Amino acid sequence: MSRIGKLPVEIPGTVTVNITDSNINVKGPLGEDSLNLLNGVNVAKEANVLNVMVSDAENKQLRAYHGLFRTLINNMVVGVSTGFVKELEIIGVGYRAIQQGADIQFQLGYSHHIIFKAPAGITLEVTEPTKFKVKGFNKELVGQIAANIRKLRPPEPYKGKGIRYKNENVRKKAGKTGKK
Repeated sequence: MSRIGKLPVEIPGTVTVNITDSNINVKGPLGEDSLNLLNGVNVAKEANVLNVMVSDAENKQLRAYHGLFRTLINNMVVGVSTGFVKELEIIGVGYRAIQQGADIQFQLGYSHHIIFKAPAGITLEVTEPTKFKVKGFNKELVGQIAANIRKLRPPEPYKGKGIRYKNENVRKKAGKTGKK
């Protein structure tokens, strides 16, 4: 049995969970999310706790799904109750972000400005001209949007200029040395 799969999922008071045959719906103050369950993976609700079980503990694939589905369900419950945040920062002279409604306009050293539109369920918030946050209730979508923004100008290894996650360590390379 999976060590992660055996852990119960706590349900806060503000979250409602509906379980059907092959689907689980989670609704909270920040949004609503659903997940299709595979055959052999069962979810039982007892008071304010969800337990994930597999029908055949000898099946290697089902044992792998045990921990996966418990983590996916836990991420849904945490997401609709408190949400997820990725913080990013921009390093470089003249590089900055400007809030434009729900979208962000980036000035990243290119000859043009880049406008990044926020998809449904995601909030983009500029806290300082060189710092911004990606917020949402879906952990996978928040991480993917943050990665897409980072791809606009990834940190380069010589000066470290570009967009990086907060507290990300960028390894710098030594530049060329002149002839002596």
